[in-house]
Formats: sequence, structure tokens, C-alpha cells
Amino acid sequence: MRLLFFITILLVIQAENMGANRLPRSYYTVDNHAAGKEKIHPEGMHPKAQLEFVRQKVKNREQPYYNAYNQLIAYADSAFQHTTHGLADFNVPGFYVDAIGHRKNSLSLQSDAFDAYACALACRLSGKKKYAKEALRFLQAWADTNTKYSNADGPLVMSYSGTAMVIAADLLGDYKGWETAPRKKFATWVKDVYRKSANEIRNRKNNWADWGRLGSILSAAYLNDTTEIKENIRLIKSDLAEKIEEDGHMPHETVRGANGIWYTYFSLTPMTASFWVAYNATGENLFTWHEGDRSIKKALDYLYYYNLHPNEWKWFKNPNQGSPDKWPGNLFEAVSGIYNEPGFESYTTPARPIIYNLHHFAWTFPTLMKVQLSGYK
Repeated sequence: MRLLFFITILLVIQAENMGANRLPRSYYTVDNHAAGKEKIHPEGMHPKAQLEFVRQKVKNREQPYYNAYNQLIAYADSAFQHTTHGLADFNVPGFYVDAIGHRKNSLSLQSDAFDAYACALACRLSGKKKYAKEALRFLQAWADTNTKYSNADGPLVMSYSGTAMVIAADLLGDYKGWETAPRKKFATWVKDVYRKSANEIRNRKNNWADWGRLGSILSAAYLNDTTEIKENIRLIKSDLAEKIEEDGHMPHETVRGANGIWYTYFSLTPMTASFWVAYNATGENLFTWHEGDRSIKKALDYLYYYNLHPNEWKWFKNPNQGSPDKWPGNLFEAVSGIYNEPGFESYTTPARPIIYNLHHFAWTFPTLMKVQLSGYK
């Protein structure tokens, strides 16, 4: 019998009595994160309605969901053969100082985080407990071992790779097989290590801040910290006009030489994912933000155009270009459901199903886990 997850426990009218610090929208589900006790819990990356929508699409074998689901299951099944790689000290040197050391230690978290996420999502969509048990194996490897991050890129890589760990844990929030003691230990790791890394960089000026804010708001939703959810939304809105120019280019990212297109993508990805989490947790829609001629949509359009026409990129000759099956395809696959932009969808359709399974995790399963603001029916 399929597991029953994340049972909705409050109606909007009941939420009115939850107190001054409650969130303005009753997107709340059962929370077992703290010592097995039920608490109201704001939704994060994958709201209940989205999960149910996808389950029905898969049950009916509708495309592209069915092929994307089978791709997810293949990744989840392969995780059973993988060892865990928890490090006591997540020591990541600067990439431009020690690329080999940077990649080696980064991969330890990245491989475990993706496997945990894939297995947790497979569990939620299939109802099979074996995937939950596998996801917990990877989560606990880090909760039991990792106590800190260090070196120049430690907080950044922890922030952009560890997102998948928090999302996986959130997906398993109502899994009864996750016992109280290890559940509490993982929550402590999120508070004392992962969220600490994200908060350390969330006030920076470039993509570091965007990844810090995504990591922080995911952690806040998981830990049911409404104050921090609101603070991250405040930070996100505080400097959007500084990050995006009137023509749509992002000045902190376009200056990065041959990788200017990549870094533009690398900023917009956590930014838009943070918008999605904020929407699920509070109902506030940041996707429509604009100030004068500046807007998120204009920044996305800028990235879309110049990734297709890199020879016209004025910031650097012959910049590195992405592809629809990797980056920025995963980003455009996700936001196409929000902006209903024909160009975005035509760019990604031939590459479906898209799964982004390496390095950083925000829009990881964009074909399968369709993002839309109009509700899931």
C-alpha cells in the first residue's frame, strides 16, 4: 500500500489563529522533523500538490513525465551500488588555486546529495520504502560524520551541493522509518553546518549570495523557521535591482570572461529556485518582480538569446556556451512552465527528459517535476 505522506492538517481559516509569526498562506503539512512531534510545516521545493500531480501523470503514462520518471528510477536504483562519502571536514580549496583538490572533495558531497535526492523523490512517487532507506543512508552518512566546512570554497560548494540533502530530507518528512534520534541528528547538521554555510555567504554580491539564500530558505522551510523564511525573502528582494541591468545583463556575472554566460546561468538558477520555495512557503510571487525596465524575465531572456548567439556576446570573445540537455536547459525547462515562453520550451523539448545530476542542485528534475503557478489539476 502506497505510503501516505505530508497530510494537510490545517485550513486557511484555522491558520488565522496560529499567531503573529505564522506565514501568510496556509501551505502547511505535517512535520516530524523535531523529535517526531507534529508541527505546522511550510512546503519547500516539492509541494504536495506537485507530487500528486506527477504521480497521476506517471500512473497514466503521460509524456514527458513517464520517461522522466523511468529515468529517475534508473538513477535511484543505481544509488544502491554507491558507497557514501561523508567527510568530517568538508575542505574545499579555491577552484582557481587547486582545481584537483576542489573537484575531489566537492564530488564527495555532490554524489551523495544527488543519490539522496533521487532516492527520496523515487520513494515519494513510487511509494516504495526501499528508496527511503537508501536516501537515509546518504543523509545519515553526513549527519554522523560532517561537523564543519573549510577553505576558500567550502561554504559555497556546501551551499550549492547540499541543497539536494535538504530537499531529500524534506521529501522524507513523514517517513515513519526515520527514527527520532537520527532524524534529530540530521536536523542538527542542517542547523549547525549546512545552514551556517549558506548564511555565511548570503550577503555577498554575486552568485554566492544567490546560492546562500537558496540554501538558507530551503533550510528554514525544512526546520519550520518562519523568521528565516521571511529574512531570506527580504534579502532576495533587497538587491535584485543591483543584480539585473535594464537590458537584462547581470553585471556581477558577465565580467567572468569566457564563463560569463555560465555564471549568468549560475546566478539565475538559485535565484529562481528561491522564488519557487518562497512561493510554496508563503504564497508570495517573486517571479513577477520588476523595477523600471529591470525584471527577472528580462534577465532570463538575455541569457536565452546570448546562449543561442554567443558570437554576439559583447563581454568576451567566444564565450563558453551551454546546451539544452544540461545547462541552461534545466533552468529553461523549469521556468517555461512559469512564463509560458514558447522559445524556452522549443529549446528544451528535444532534450527531454532533462535531469541535472552533477555539481549543483536547484532545478534537478525539471521535466518530471513540472513547475507552475496556476495550480496542479
